Amino acid sequence: MSKQSIIRITKEFKFESAHALKDYDGLCRNIHGHSYELKVTVAGTAIKDETSPKLGMVMDFGDLKKIVREEIVSQFDHSVVLYKKMPESLIKELKHQFERIIITDYNPTSEEMLVDFAARIRTRLPKNLELKYMLLRETVTSYAEWFAEDNPE
Repeated sequence: MSKQSIIRITKEFKFESAHALKDYDGLCRNIHGHSYELKVTVAGTAIKDETSPKLGMVMDFGDLKKIVREEIVSQFDHSVVLYKKMPESLIKELKHQFERIIITDYNPTSEEMLVDFAARIRTRLPKNLELKYMLLRETVTSYAEWFAEDNPE
């Protein structure tokens, strides 16, 4: 019997979010928004159980969608994301004025957001699957990438 092939599947997501970068030396120190695009790739072998409704799938795209929506999109969409070391008075005022404020343990760059997103997704994936790749695009010409091979668990 031959070895099963490892297959990668990818699902794409879109969400709107604003952020500001603490102590940044350019315009991104101001609160501004992005139309983010997130691509999430997982890998595994296709299900061979003839009795499974998921026969032939690595993972149901709907199941991947549910995980990413719950862990990322539903939380970050139409939110303002700020580093916890921003001025306390600013955070307090924004929380008073707006509903969707996310305070992070990191400066919310695309790079750091990907690290956070990877950790959230990895904990939710079935044991037989591996998160392989993510891309977070914040503008038409700018994006960050995360590769599993560069980030062993």
